[in-house]
Order: sequence, then structure tokens, then C-alpha cells
Amino acid sequence: MRAPRNRTVRDVAEQIRLWVSVPRETAPNATLLLRLMAGSVFVWEGILKFVYVNQGVGRFTKLGMPLPAVAAHFVGGLEIVGGALLLLGLATRLIAIPFMIEMIVAVLSTKISLFLGTSPLPLPPAPPTAGIWAVLHEVRSEWAQLLVCAFLFRAGAGPISLDALLAKGHLRRRSAQQIPSAA
Repeated sequence: MRAPRNRTVRDVAEQIRLWVSVPRETAPNATLLLRLMAGSVFVWEGILKFVYVNQGVGRFTKLGMPLPAVAAHFVGGLEIVGGALLLLGLATRLIAIPFMIEMIVAVLSTKISLFLGTSPLPLPPAPPTAGIWAVLHEVRSEWAQLLVCAFLFRAGAGPISLDALLAKGHLRRRSAQQIPSAA
């Protein structure tokens, strides 16, 4: 009987790296629909941050973000590039992490002041314009994006993705390396 092997930090880090970079795909084919929804929304929202000042630098300025021009351009670029990665299903788990962080920051920076009725942004055009019901109504997009990204982080891009294609190639290379050669 073998003694259990002590796992080192290096072993754990390598397992995490493999899980993120070459994951076993557990998501169903229909995950493609979630990637198309989330990826396309991120791409067009990123483009809007560059095209319309009130969606990018102006919005970040009103919210009191530090270095609003830098922040708006960074977030816009992240959304365009990351959204394209989601659409392709490439590095899906990896890009889901900053997107989940972005959605949490978006909710915290815009919905608390909406709840309190002190939002520097334009209020919703119809009641409710402040309080919990206004927040629940206005948070729907961020909430959907956050949960889709959490799903993609957990399940992966699905079998119809570049991640799955790359994982198959990685597994083939790995199994070929494990076959002992007869000398």
C-alpha cells in the first residue's frame, strides 16, 4: 500500500493552471447560446464606451471613478476583446474572472446610489426611480451577465468552442507522450 502523496503548492498551482487553461469540458452544447448572448453584449457595450462619451468617460466621471478616461478605455477594451473571446469560446474560464469582477463593480458603483436616490446618473424614466424596486429593475442586465459568466467559469465553454478543440489536441498530445516506446 502506497502512502498518500503530499500535495505541494506547486502541484495545486499546476492543477489550477490546467483547469483554467485546458479544462475538461462539462458544459452542454447549448452553452454556445449563453456565450453568444454574453459575448455579444460585452462587445457592443465595449464599443459604446468608445463611441459615446456618456457611456464611457462621461459615465465614469459622473460615478467618481479615478482616472475616468483610462478606466473607461480599459473597461471598453476588456469588453471588446473579452467579448470576442467568449464568442469564440477561447480562454473562456480565464476571461470570465475579470467579467465577474466588472459586473460586481458595476452593481456596487451604480445601484447603491440608485437605492438611496442619490445617483449621479440619469434616473429611470418611469417609476420606480429610487429604492429597492428601482435597483431590482435596473440591475437585470448586470445580474444576467454575472450569472452567465459564473456558469461559464464553472462549466467551461462547452463542446462547440475553441477551448474544447484545444483541449482535445492537448489530450491527444498528452496521451501520445504517455505511451511507452518499445526500444
